[in-house]
Amino acid sequence: MTTVATVTGVGALLRDWRERRRLSQLELALRADSSARHISFIETGRSRPSEEMLLRLAEHLDVPVRERNALLLAAGYAPRYSESALDGPELGPLREGIDRLLSGYDPYPAIVVDGSYAVLAANQGAGLLLDGLPEHLLQTPNAMRITLHPEGLAPRIRNLREWRGHLLAQMERQIALDRSERLRRLYEEVTAYPVTGGDDGEATVGGEEPYPYFALPLRIEVAGRVLSFVSSISTFNTPMDVTVAELAIETFLPADAATATFLRTLPLPAPG
Repeated sequence: MTTVATVTGVGALLRDWRERRRLSQLELALRADSSARHISFIETGRSRPSEEMLLRLAEHLDVPVRERNALLLAAGYAPRYSESALDGPELGPLREGIDRLLSGYDPYPAIVVDGSYAVLAANQGAGLLLDGLPEHLLQTPNAMRITLHPEGLAPRIRNLREWRGHLLAQMERQIALDRSERLRRLYEEVTAYPVTGGDDGEATVGGEEPYPYFALPLRIEVAGRVLSFVSSISTFNTPMDVTVAELAIETFLPADAATATFLRTLPLPAPG
């Protein structure tokens, strides 16, 4: 009875992931070098997938690393992927590399977040954006909460409605991919925030003509000036650790020469 329940559990999980990815059994079988019949047997619990097959299916279904461990456990196998503490010795080289990257990006803002947007590290350039925020937002900082909260950055963002829409769409895509209940709760929280501030029309810098931005900018007031940034998000290739798989480094590139010049002349906050 225990074996049947376990197999049925992994089959249901696989079927759920396949349906989320909108693949038929035949399409998944072709990608995984299997057969639709075998996929059907796995999903209905008539066949127990090998560990290799399970990981192959998870790869083609783009299942997050954390959820791959859940699939393995449901099928009666040991988890394949570790979950190391970011401050642990095994991730020491990674931490050192991230620290060098963040400091090297100064004075431009850069942060490191986990899968629920908790801010794990930030450079001094990011500190310029966060200056003056209330302590309750900085004690356990969350990038989405800090950005969209009415006591956070939201009142300073000149194109808030556009930027808010971009961030919420990003979260919606992640929820669809990752099935994270914690991320869903955060999404429900930030969507309930009142929209303070508002758009002030097309971006201008220093009274010049509207700048032809090449990507949606974050236009935010800093030290009495409206600065414009475009963001880039980097993740790690083929992670073998749950913690590393959920890390993302977001960097903010000046969207115009005036922003870049202003940041280079602005004194950075002291470290610590």
